[in-house]
Amino acid sequence: MKLKKVIIFIILIIITINVGILIYVKTSPKLRINSAGNISLYDNKKKLFFQGNKSTKWVNLNNISKNVINSTIYTEDKNFYKHHGFDFLRILKASYINITSGKTEQGASTITQQYAKNLFLDFDKTWKRKWEELWYTIRIENSYSKKEILEGYLNTINYGHGMYGIENASRFYFGKKAKDLDLAEASILAGIPKAPSVYSPLIDLTESKKRQYLILKELVKNGVISEEEMNEAYNEDLSFVGEKERDDLSVAMYYEDAVLEELKTIDSIPKSISDTKGLKIYTNLDYNLQKNLESITKETIPSSSKLEVSSVLMDPNTGGIKALIGGKDYNKSSYNRVTSSTRQVGSTMKPYLYYAALENGFTSSSAFTSEATTFNLNNKNSYTPSNYNNKYGNKPISMATAIAYSENIYAVKTHLFLGSDALINVARRVGIKAKLEDIPSLPLGTNEIGIKEMTAGYAAFANMGYKVTPHLIEKVEDGSGHVLYKAKKDKELVLNSSLVYILNNMLTATYDPDYIDYNYPTAVGLNAKLKHKYALKSGTTDSDNWNIGFNKYLVGSVWIGYDNNKNLSTKDYKYSQNIWYKVMEKYEEGKSKEWYPMPKNVSAVFVDPISGKPATENSTKKKLMYFIKGTEPLETDQTFEEKFSNKSPS
Repeated sequence: MKLKKVIIFIILIIITINVGILIYVKTSPKLRINSAGNISLYDNKKKLFFQGNKSTKWVNLNNISKNVINSTIYTEDKNFYKHHGFDFLRILKASYINITSGKTEQGASTITQQYAKNLFLDFDKTWKRKWEELWYTIRIENSYSKKEILEGYLNTINYGHGMYGIENASRFYFGKKAKDLDLAEASILAGIPKAPSVYSPLIDLTESKKRQYLILKELVKNGVISEEEMNEAYNEDLSFVGEKERDDLSVAMYYEDAVLEELKTIDSIPKSISDTKGLKIYTNLDYNLQKNLESITKETIPSSSKLEVSSVLMDPNTGGIKALIGGKDYNKSSYNRVTSSTRQVGSTMKPYLYYAALENGFTSSSAFTSEATTFNLNNKNSYTPSNYNNKYGNKPISMATAIAYSENIYAVKTHLFLGSDALINVARRVGIKAKLEDIPSLPLGTNEIGIKEMTAGYAAFANMGYKVTPHLIEKVEDGSGHVLYKAKKDKELVLNSSLVYILNNMLTATYDPDYIDYNYPTAVGLNAKLKHKYALKSGTTDSDNWNIGFNKYLVGSVWIGYDNNKNLSTKDYKYSQNIWYKVMEKYEEGKSKEWYPMPKNVSAVFVDPISGKPATENSTKKKLMYFIKGTEPLETDQTFEEKFSNKSPS
């Protein structure tokens, strides 16, 4: 009798809960699935370049092939027309399989649940989000017909390669409308959303065909098609159009993903955007620059190469990111190396060191001897760096020459002479947040830093000393036009502008033939190709190659390397430099060749560029170099090893 009362009590609680949920759903405002989750992205000219629930082409269910509808339903949610948002038997079955196997092998989300997630819950991955997903699923099921839900789902799911929605996917993969897809094509597409990076036929046709076979078997099992139709579809020769028909669909996809990543970090944006009636996001995107960056990269690196690339182009005066790519081809890899990767930066670390040196009494002419050197460190260990190709002048060379050749010996001598705090302090001032180890090789870029941080760091040189915050988003409005966020315009002066001017001029030595002596400037091959003046520094490790350069209007960074850290071949090193100069020159086309004005406390003096000594009538080379007034070089100046022998770097 007592057990009977308990059972009745539990039943009453369940009924009460269900009645409460039903009342809540019926009295709640109808969810606006056509506006919820809508995101509109605008470029720096306030021109719309992306809109929708991650979809650019919405099609009515009547204009979607029955082959797609059947393949999707029997793959994702065969009880779609029977349940009210949740398939409880499937949940129990999946839970049992996952528990007994000890790993997550099966999921149990229905089409409605997945649609709710696509529409409303883009940002959080928390238990709160799970509860919200549950409520949205219930409300969608009670507010819309199955036809409306299925139509919305097919127009918003991810089919890989930046293609959201069945119409985009159909045009991208097969060059036809969604209503014209045959069974073979439809079953291939239906298999992709489970894991686009695995089941895309453009990535792995074998895995895609395995998935297609499982889908066709389900259709046979459920009496939708015959064995004969299955075999005919599976054996059909498919012709994939891929990128040939994509037009501009994938332009700025890496940029779009980076914008959505940045959106997550803005506290004033609701983490669940169901109540915003969509978002209008105004970005710093320069659409023409973005297209040029993508096309030049595609033309430069062979499509057959496994080499990857990332690039950031920034307005140094604001920190606004005008263009970026996180990989060679978004259609093959959507992994964004701008936002998600750090790499060894090589000698692009050296300008931070040389600015620190200028702050501590060095000048453009300050000399160390270029020679093979073993450094005996205070911990009784030794360190033996080497110059590229083991080339040494075996004579004193100026700081400008050390920059031109990217001399490792000069850099380590400077670093050890100043102490590691000097380099780290400058890097922190300009916005480098990555871990920087107190080691002798720090100025040689053995630490890993993200490309966005490095670009912002160089922006402080490009804007004459101001720290800026790198950002893509300028302003965010909700669907009613209320401003939810505006980027701050604050700039902080963190470097001495006169010293920055001197450094920037030394960074032009990297492609200046006047510095040819026992070695060649690292980018001397660009001298005849550059029509504008830039400060430029390259960085090279066994597995990474960087080029970062700028003028007063644009700072650009390009990295190339392999995701698995495989060593670069000799021919690989040319790609980064070629992409950098072509993109920069394209941007500067038709613009004035204006350089930085010389500060009043800076003087220009003709010197021998290699030694840094004052030029004389007998000098074979003369170069204007820049100095704080009163620090111009004298013929009697010694090398730093001699002048500061009591503070030897060894």
